[in-house]
Amino acid sequence: MPKLLPMADEGTAEPPFQRIAIVGFGLMGASLAMAIRRLWPSTLVIAVDRRDVIETAMRMHAADVGGDDLILAADADLVVLAAPVLTNLSLLLSLADSLPGEAVVTDVGSTKRGIVEAARALPARLTFVGGHPLAGAAVGGIEAARPDLFNDRPWILTPEGAASEAAAAKLTTVIEAIGGRTKTMAAEAHDVLAAYLSHLPQLAASALMHVVGEHAGADGLALAGRGLRDTTRLASSPADIWRDIAASNQDNIGRAIDELIAVLLKIKAASGTGTEGLDETFGSAAAWKRVLEEAAERR
Repeated sequence: MPKLLPMADEGTAEPPFQRIAIVGFGLMGASLAMAIRRLWPSTLVIAVDRRDVIETAMRMHAADVGGDDLILAADADLVVLAAPVLTNLSLLLSLADSLPGEAVVTDVGSTKRGIVEAARALPARLTFVGGHPLAGAAVGGIEAARPDLFNDRPWILTPEGAASEAAAAKLTTVIEAIGGRTKTMAAEAHDVLAAYLSHLPQLAASALMHVVGEHAGADGLALAGRGLRDTTRLASSPADIWRDIAASNQDNIGRAIDELIAVLLKIKAASGTGTEGLDETFGSAAAWKRVLEEAAERR
């Protein structure tokens, strides 16, 4: 069932943006809208998506107005592109026709090189800042949205140029107010890192669940322990979002997959000839897992 939005106290500080249009009202877009409305009730939140999604958004009180036409964003001073990656790219190219005035434009896509490059063609009145919140859930869609999705989660920004850096500073105010932690990096560096931190784990989890499920079947899976469930938590993610991510970061994802395959082949060889390769991989994995957990504890 959709989650209803808790309202904020009226004494909340002045919002950095007065009119925010969010294009794409799935998990990310709707969660952002809910967080903003809870913190700044006076900010007008405009939802742009399919009519059925907008109807759900209105029932959830996640937006003030909504519809399926980008022209609704015409008077927004912040536009957030929260659709799948390649859809965001297409939307970016049509923004100039729908936004006659000045606005900051950002996105929440998982790859950055393509959209940052395309944004260079925007008119000067539209200032683009690439963005990627490292937050999510096992399932997507507006029904899974919640206002605390970004609490204590990294949010990478990829500004390019002086105007973009100034807009990034303003966006940082919003992101940190809703609980996120901003980090700035180049779009190229982001896409390499995202391939390992996000894209490879997702693809590996989905591939693993596919292989295990096809072999074990329903009866076999009924015997599985919690380890398999924990390891394959990401396997419920929707394919439509990941098609775009895989297509727009193919080179980096390909290298990451090749590295994983090489390790698996090393383990395969070790299982027949000795334990050295297995011990090395497990030892390294355990050490890096401790680093990961220690980093999480410091947050």
